[in-house]
Amino acid sequence: MFGGKASKPQNRIDSLIGEGTVVEGNVIFNGGLRIDGRIKGNVLSAGDQPSTLVLSERARVEGEIRVSHAVVNGTVVGPVYAGQYVELQTKCNVTGDVHYKTLEIQLGAVVEGRLVHEDEGPAQKVVPLMSGAGD
Repeated sequence: MFGGKASKPQNRIDSLIGEGTVVEGNVIFNGGLRIDGRIKGNVLSAGDQPSTLVLSERARVEGEIRVSHAVVNGTVVGPVYAGQYVELQTKCNVTGDVHYKTLEIQLGAVVEGRLVHEDEGPAQKVVPLMSGAGD
């Protein structure tokens, strides 16, 4: 999920947690998941397949989020790990660190935590110094 080549976000939503629904426990999903309700637990994508999580402005997640693509417009209390891409929309309110490879943040989004860029591979290449003449 977090290594290798970039994956494309899911173009469809396979599962929906509707407004007024409360889930207590972890949610593990494949493909695309839209949340309009409330989850008290972690939201995780299954395996190494591309996954897309969409949180509407009415959604609330109290736990860790670990997916490849995330679009957040609701409330998250916990860390967000997006292996590829995260979009923080105008009504987004995250209390926790946001780990991302690519980030889009809109005016009005609130993050009470760190924005942590996750880069694949070494950050910079090391060039060996040649000894000078006469050494």
